[in-house]
Formats: sequence, structure tokens, C-alpha cells
Amino acid sequence: MSEALVQDGEIIVREERALRRLTLNRPKALNALTLDMIATMTTCLRAWAHDPAVGVVLIDGAGERALCAGGDIRALYDAARARDFSLPERFWADEYRLDLLIARYPKPVVALMDGVVMGGGVGISAHAAHRVVTERSAVAMPEVGIGFFPDVGVSYLLARTPGLCGTHLALTGERMGAADAIYCGLADVNVPTVRLVDVPAALADCRRAQEVMAALESVSAPPLAGQMAAGRVWIDRCYSAGTVEEIVARLDGDAGAEAQAAAATIAGKSPTSLKVTLRNIRDAAAFPNLEQGFQQDYRIALACIHGHDFPEGIRAAIVDKDRSPRWQPDKLADVTPAIVERHFRAVGALELIFQK
Repeated sequence: MSEALVQDGEIIVREERALRRLTLNRPKALNALTLDMIATMTTCLRAWAHDPAVGVVLIDGAGERALCAGGDIRALYDAARARDFSLPERFWADEYRLDLLIARYPKPVVALMDGVVMGGGVGISAHAAHRVVTERSAVAMPEVGIGFFPDVGVSYLLARTPGLCGTHLALTGERMGAADAIYCGLADVNVPTVRLVDVPAALADCRRAQEVMAALESVSAPPLAGQMAAGRVWIDRCYSAGTVEEIVARLDGDAGAEAQAAAATIAGKSPTSLKVTLRNIRDAAAFPNLEQGFQQDYRIALACIHGHDFPEGIRAAIVDKDRSPRWQPDKLADVTPAIVERHFRAVGALELIFQK
């Protein structure tokens, strides 16, 4: 039986022998991340990093609907409307540092990617050493639909998926099930939801990566077939084009229903976000380390909060809920190289620095 160290906050902290467990506890909000949640997780992880009593860390979400649907974007919207950028600056800096802490953690971190896993939820899970998906998993980075971009260091991972699957996922925001998440390298093992209850006990005495994988495999099962591997021919052909306009033209001209559906999906996204996202993922393919991915993401995020499309996208999606964002510019052809470039400029004293 696990012992709850903190049981009534937005993060539930528990321990069971060598296991430490962080449970995101905002189920009505699909466990969306707040600044306080990020701070609590960071404090716990730092305290456990060199504690000899701790063998493995487990991250999961309360309820059965989501690990985490992303960040608390309403708070970011309110800050943008008030022209107070201190909250976004701190939120993304703290969030990205948490994600990198998970990626570089000296002990095994297991993330249960059950249910909805999007945006910031991908950040706290896809960078973990051991990523568990289930038949309920819906993993996505849909930010281009709200005038933002796939951040939290994910472009570094998407740039390293088989072929150009990552580019397809970034520009469409398409959801992945268990098999596709594993195929694309964003997850490792599928565990049926009926066996999730067994995971904490299976991990409670683990200390090494090999022991963790053996424990997870003992409760795993093959996932249902996915679609990404079968779609590689049209995905690689269409997304190898040099610009977003050319990608859309290839998708439109493809005889397959999947490619044409992708073109229709992309057509509704923020034109600026699409071009920034393509530039970012192609840059990330050459980055020597994950840290550089986060640093570029931070520059882009700050440009987005100062721009038009991100606040407008949030307004249309969650404030007014009219689902009719008015993008500026509203056509790909009108998004100039200068508009794209300003998202990648250095931000001076705000540059994201990671402690050694």
C-alpha cells in the first residue's frame, strides 16, 4: 500500500518502498498544468534525484480521461490580454526546465500516458526514460490550431521520427494511438488499462532501467495496429517538399484519402504557426542536443505571446468557443520570411539558460 505524502493538492505525492509517485490532480481540467504544479513536481524531483531511498519515479494523472491535456492556456490568454508577459515568461521557462529535468534525470522516470496527452502533457512524458501508453491514449501536439507551435522540446523528438512522420504530426496536430506513438518514438510499451493498477507495485522495488523495463513488460500487451507505418509512402513524399505551400499542394494532389484529409486539416490552422513550425522542426533535426531545442522553443513562445494568432486562437477555442479564429495573415502566401524570422530572434536577458 502506497503512502500519500501530499494527498489533497494539484499534485498528489506518494511513496511505496523505492517508488515515488507524482499524480497530476486536476481531472476536471484534464490535469492541465499550472505554474504551481510545475513548481511542486520540480521540487520533488530535485529532492529525490540523489536520495538513496528512491529508485524510480512514476508520473500519472488522476481520473481516467487524461495524463495531461497541456498547459493552463487560459491563464496565458489573460496575461496576454493584460499585456503582462511576466507569467508566460516564467511559465514556459519553468515548464521547459522541468521537462529537461525529466529528460536528464539520474533515475528511471516512468510516465503513464493514459488518455489525453497533449502539449505540456507530452513535455512531461515523452522525455521520460520509460513511456507507457494504453488503448485509451491520444497523444498529440495540436498547437498550430491555436496559433502556437509544438513546443516543450517536442520538435527535437518529432524531427527524429521514422521518415517525415513527425512533420506530418506537427503540421496537422493528428492524434496518435498507442501503436503510432511507439512507432514514432514517443512511447515505449503498451499496457492495457486493466493492468495499470498493477504498475506501482511492479515498480516499487526497481532501481535500474533493466528492472523497470522488465516490470513494465510483465504487464504489457501488443497494441492494436496503427496507421503511421502504413502511411509512410505518402507522408514521406508529400512532406519532403520545401515549403508549407508545396506540402499542401502535394497533399491536395495525392490520390489517397489520407493525404487529402491532411491537406484539409492543415488549411484550417494558423498560417504563421505552420511556417514557424516547419522551420522549427527542420532546425531541430540538426540540433546537437535537446537543450538547444528548448532554447529555440522559448524564443518562439515569447514571440507568439506578443503576436496576434496565439491569443486569437485561444479566444476562438476556449474563451468564446466559436471555433472561428481570424488569423493574421490568413493566407500562407502572406506569411513573409520576415514574419517567420522574428519568431527565432534572440531575446537578450530572457534567453533560457540551463544550469549544469
